[in-house]
Amino acid sequence: MGLFSSLLGNAGVIDSDELNKQLAPLMSDNENIEIGFAIFRDKMIFTNRRLIITDTQGLTGSKVSYLSIPYSKITKFSIETTGTFDLDAELKIWVGSESAPIERKFNKKVNIFEVQKVLINYLS
Repeated sequence: MGLFSSLLGNAGVIDSDELNKQLAPLMSDNENIEIGFAIFRDKMIFTNRRLIITDTQGLTGSKVSYLSIPYSKITKFSIETTGTFDLDAELKIWVGSESAPIERKFNKKVNIFEVQKVLINYLS
């Protein structure tokens, strides 16, 4: 993932071995990471049980907030593919009765259809 793309907030795929090391304390028995994305210092991780969204805070990045969303609480989602002039793909996820979705942008290196495939597999 390029620095410029990262600075714009576009997500790129993270190595699963790196994610397994970082998230080991958060993982439950028989929980596996399917795929993860970095958005500058934050992450969006899809496991076989839930979606984990990290929010790295402060100048040093030593404080991290973890939002865990069971797939059963996701009510709907939408994707938007890249275009000729708009090079970002977008994912919107609605949780529970919240009216505003969680939104993330992905760079062109990420296949947005693979992202939605993970959601479909666990929301079905």
